[in-house]
Amino acid sequence: MYPLAQILHTNGYYLTGSDNNETATLDAVRKMGIPVTLGQRAENIEGADCIVFSAAIMEDNPELIAAREAEKRGVRLVERAELLGLVTAQFDKAFCVCGTHGKTTTSSMLTMIMLAADIDISTVIGGKLRAINGSGRAGKSEYMVCEACEFKDTFLHLFPNISVILNIDRDHMDYFKTMDNLKKSFEKFCDLTDDLIIANGDDDNVREVLENCRSEAKIITFGKTDSSDFYAEDVRQISDFHWQFNLMKKGESLGEINIHVPGIHNVYNAVAAAAAAYSAGIPMDAVKKGLAEFTGAMRRFERLAEVDGVIFVDDYGHHPAEIAATLKTAKAMSFKRVWVVHQPFTYSRTAMLLDDFAEALSIADKVVLTEIMGSREKNTYNIYSKDLAAKIDGCVWFPTFEEVAQHVVENVRAGDLVITTGCGDVYKVADIMIDMMRNKNGR
Repeated sequence: MYPLAQILHTNGYYLTGSDNNETATLDAVRKMGIPVTLGQRAENIEGADCIVFSAAIMEDNPELIAAREAEKRGVRLVERAELLGLVTAQFDKAFCVCGTHGKTTTSSMLTMIMLAADIDISTVIGGKLRAINGSGRAGKSEYMVCEACEFKDTFLHLFPNISVILNIDRDHMDYFKTMDNLKKSFEKFCDLTDDLIIANGDDDNVREVLENCRSEAKIITFGKTDSSDFYAEDVRQISDFHWQFNLMKKGESLGEINIHVPGIHNVYNAVAAAAAAYSAGIPMDAVKKGLAEFTGAMRRFERLAEVDGVIFVDDYGHHPAEIAATLKTAKAMSFKRVWVVHQPFTYSRTAMLLDDFAEALSIADKVVLTEIMGSREKNTYNIYSKDLAAKIDGCVWFPTFEEVAQHVVENVRAGDLVITTGCGDVYKVADIMIDMMRNKNGR
C-alpha cells in the first residue's frame, strides 16, 4: 500500500489511512502529511470517495464491513491490486515483474538501471530501496517498474507493456490448489502483455506457460546457457558481496557486469533485469552502471550489524526455495557457523510445504524458530512451529521474540552469521539480538 500512497499523494490525491501496528512505514506515511489512524474502525472511512484495502484484510474487519456498506451507497471500493492496475494503465512502458522468487530484487535492479539512464521512473517495489528512500517513487516519464504478484490472481489486474517472468514454483496452494491452475494464471498474465515478455528459459513451468501463451508480444528468454537469448558467461565470485560476469546475447558479449549482492541466484536476477532493460532500448552503459550501484533492497540479505565478530543479516525469504538459496549463499561465505532464525508465515504454506521447509532450513548449522505468523489466516490446519522443529535436527523454537533472541545471544560465537528470515515481523528479533549483544558489553 505504501508505494501507491507515495504515487497518489505526489499526484495530488488527498489520502487518509489506518493500520493495526506502529511501524517505520507508518511513520514515513505520516511524515508525508497523510493522516493515519492506529486501529481499524468503521468511522475511519467516513467521507471517503474511494476506499482501498489490501488482500491481507480479513472479511470480519470492522473497517472493511463499513466499506462494503458504503459501497452500496455509491462509494467506490477497490482492492489494492485493482488500484495498482489502474496506475499501471497510465504508463506506456510499464515493466511488470512476476515470479515466485526474486521479484523485489529484480524490480529494484530495473529501477536502478532506469535511474542510471536518467529516466524519471515511477516504481512500486515490495521492499525498500535506499536509492529511492522507500518502496515507491512517483516520476513523470512514461516508464514504470512494479512487482506483479500472483497471489489470488492479483497480477491479472495489471496492464503490462513489458513482463518479466522469473520462475514459477509451488506457492499459494491454498488458493491455486494445483500447479495447473497456477500455470494457467501465469498464462493469463502473459496474454495481458503488449510488447515484450522476458522469460526464464531454464524453468520448465515457464516454458510450458510460453507454449500456451496467446499474446502477440515478442518473447525473449534469459538463462544460464546459450540456449537462451541472454545469459551469463564466465561468472566469477570476487568476494562475499561482489560477483562479476559477462552478459551475453545470442553469442555476442554486451560487456562485463558487476553486482554487489551475494549469491549465484542474484547473478540470474541481474541477467533478467539486464535483458528486460536492454530489450526495451535502455543503453548498455546504464545497465552496467545501475547494476553496479545496486547493493540490495532492504530485507534482502541485508547486512544489519557486526557485534563482537558476529554478523547479523535480515532476509525476506519465506518460501523453501528462497530460504534454500539464501542459506546456500551464506554457507558459501567465510563464516564459521550459519544460524537461521525463521518465522513461518501463514498456516497454509507451513502445512503444505512442511517437509520442504525442513529440508531448506536444515542447510544452516543452527535453526531457531518463532511461532507461526498467521497473518490473514486462522489455524484451521492445526499446525505449529513445534511440528516443523521436530523435522529438523537440533532445531529449537520459542513462543516469544525475546526468548528467541536470548537463546541466540547466549550461544552465538565470533565468526558466526545470524540470518533472520520471513516476510512478517521477524526483523524485530534481529533488532533485539543486536541490542542484547551491545548491552551485554555496556555499549
